[in-house]
Amino acid sequence: MILAKRPEIDRFLKAPDPAIRAAVIHGKDRSGVAERAEILCRAITPDLNDPFNVTVLTDSDIDSDESKLEEALTAMSLMGGRRLVRIRLSALKPGVDKAVAAAVKIHAEGGYNPDAMLVVEADQLGRESALRKTAEKEAGAVGIVCYEDETGDIARMTREALAADKVGLTADALDRFVGRLPRERGLMRQEIERLALFIGPGSGRTIDVEELEQHLGVEPDASLSDAALQAFGARPGPAQSGLRRAFAEGESSVLAVRSAALHLGRLRRINILQANGAGAKEAAKAAGVFWKQEAEMLRQARAWRLEALDEVLDSINTADVATKTTGMPDQLIAERLLLEIAGRARRLGL
Repeated sequence: MILAKRPEIDRFLKAPDPAIRAAVIHGKDRSGVAERAEILCRAITPDLNDPFNVTVLTDSDIDSDESKLEEALTAMSLMGGRRLVRIRLSALKPGVDKAVAAAVKIHAEGGYNPDAMLVVEADQLGRESALRKTAEKEAGAVGIVCYEDETGDIARMTREALAADKVGLTADALDRFVGRLPRERGLMRQEIERLALFIGPGSGRTIDVEELEQHLGVEPDASLSDAALQAFGARPGPAQSGLRRAFAEGESSVLAVRSAALHLGRLRRINILQANGAGAKEAAKAAGVFWKQEAEMLRQARAWRLEALDEVLDSINTADVATKTTGMPDQLIAERLLLEIAGRARRLGL
């Protein structure tokens, strides 16, 4: 079965049909894929870290031993509740595509544990993919393609996210802001969060275009953004100076770490888009790169491949937790993170 319209996809993700035992969610926007998969998985089981009811597999797990998937789908719940088997696919090999497709077919027909739910996340699957064909054909399975959000969807998401923080934009300001957002969900969410922080969470304020421009206009030259740019470009001195300047301006270490995460997200987006055939300039624009920084970002993206970015993401996540822990030297943690990133960048040849 195919789900294509946003309302029907949203309904299924929040309240999946019990007759559906497998869902294949795929698309170019991996953040959008992951977000939708997360909603569906939480509808199956609220605790995604439950070792008894949740199994997470990757393409590497299946490629090395196909029996792991069958074992996960045939296992019964030991503590009650519905079983969840979650598969995250990255570089999909033909053998893995066929193996997962075969498992989806058997499971959709009730051949494994009928109380288990199989959720597969993948990059955009072509029409020739056995996995996509199976998910769309079988009555007990569903295929969901995640396309780029339409302008109306982005505006709605922005309004809802800002409303949750009790802030807002005028109609003209909303149009201006949506037009500046990158078309990737993870980056969109981060930009909306930054805007909410700028307006003042819980303040009840609604800002107009003129005030929004104060936020948008300084963004490319802001100290934190510049510090992250310098760190990923293997320039520890300027990165450190930019960070200290930001702290002097009253910026927090939490935002410093978040700025590094945002920069990493843009590099990741450029990598993924180019791997899927996009041109360099097209990828940079889609990732929300400011035009003055385009050449530098593309230079960095050539060196920072996905594997290297994943390693840095672990460091960023660790620093994010540490800066929010009472008693920790948060500014030193943020500074050490940027110096670590700059060191890694140098080893990559930047």
